[in-house]
Amino acid sequence: MVLRDLIGDVFRTLWAHKLRTFLTMFGIAWGIVSIVLMVAAGEGLRKGQEIQARNLGKDILIVFHGRTSLQAGGTRAGRLIRWDDADVTAVQEGAPDCQYALPELEQDTVRAHSNYNNAAFTVTGSHPPFAYIRSLDVGQGRYYDWNDMHESRRVAFLGSEAAKQLFPGRNPVGETLYLNDFPYMVIGVMAEKKQDSSYDGWDVRKVFIPFSAMRRDFPDKPPGTAHTFDQLLVTPKSVEQHEACKRELRTALAKMHSYDPNDKEACPIWDTVQEAKAFEQMTNGMKYFLGAVGIVTLFLGGLGVMNVMMVAVRERTREIGVRKALGAPAYTILRQFFLEAVLIAFVSGGIGMGIAYGLCSLVNLLPMPDFFAGLLPTWSSGLVACALLGTIAVLAALYPARRAASIDPIEALRYEAGG
Repeated sequence: MVLRDLIGDVFRTLWAHKLRTFLTMFGIAWGIVSIVLMVAAGEGLRKGQEIQARNLGKDILIVFHGRTSLQAGGTRAGRLIRWDDADVTAVQEGAPDCQYALPELEQDTVRAHSNYNNAAFTVTGSHPPFAYIRSLDVGQGRYYDWNDMHESRRVAFLGSEAAKQLFPGRNPVGETLYLNDFPYMVIGVMAEKKQDSSYDGWDVRKVFIPFSAMRRDFPDKPPGTAHTFDQLLVTPKSVEQHEACKRELRTALAKMHSYDPNDKEACPIWDTVQEAKAFEQMTNGMKYFLGAVGIVTLFLGGLGVMNVMMVAVRERTREIGVRKALGAPAYTILRQFFLEAVLIAFVSGGIGMGIAYGLCSLVNLLPMPDFFAGLLPTWSSGLVACALLGTIAVLAALYPARRAASIDPIEALRYEAGG
């Protein structure tokens, strides 16, 4: 039998058993849809959480004040450690794997008022790269720059909610804002920002000013001095240099303040890189679990294919006997059943992929809740699903086919359906 005749015979057989063909294709397509949707949901959660985590900052190490828990150099444990201006230079020079080391000084008792309203917001001062590492995107105007820093200009960048409250229904850029009666010119407003974590309040409700102006107008409160600040923000040059950067950071600060570099209580660090890696491990575990559930679904679909094909063998036993009696070799029968299974698998897989990606596109048109990026299917998951299900379908079809090919033609001709 030539290939063209074989394909024609396969189509005629499938059409003659429409219900069986439909049920087989439905099982395969359902398996494909299941695994693609489950993996897409896991990927959407991972991506959404990753976006929200980066809204806090771009791979930052937030270094807080602490107290020593170990004795070092003759000094007692329990000594309060506060960061000062010299620490910034020490980290910049002693930590080559770190890109930025920025001081942050803030106060939450500053009275803010405009010509239209008043409120109490946290006022934060740092260096210009602060906007980049803390993901403060500009919505209007600009962020303060190094010229503003060097000249200690009284300029302010407002969080989006602070701008709405202080300047309701108005464009704040160019307006005057009074912070404890010091006049500051508003130079920019932050873009809307969703944030799920913070160490001192939401950025949308803050006022950001140059560090030099902050130090002059709102210095650190006791027990701080005119040269201390609240947090030190450090970023590695790359994620791969993260551990080296943290190690160099601890060593540099320990040398400056004469404590044991292994004393983590003296130098508490909120490590957002490590936190992101931990969350990635959790979401990967969830994705693998969902993928495993999908694979089980595929195997169940394969068992369904095998059952349907076994029924097909029983239904076509007399047909197989006639063909073998007329001289059809066993491999021809094997080839026909194999081609049926492959055709069903590929067509059903394509339909399943189309349905799965269509559902993902429709769901993604809806407004998504915070921290969920929608159903994000990956081509790799779809291709793996098709390959797995195709393999299962073929293997499930070969056993009934081999059984059909091994039927004795005389016994097959005697066979009565339902007997």
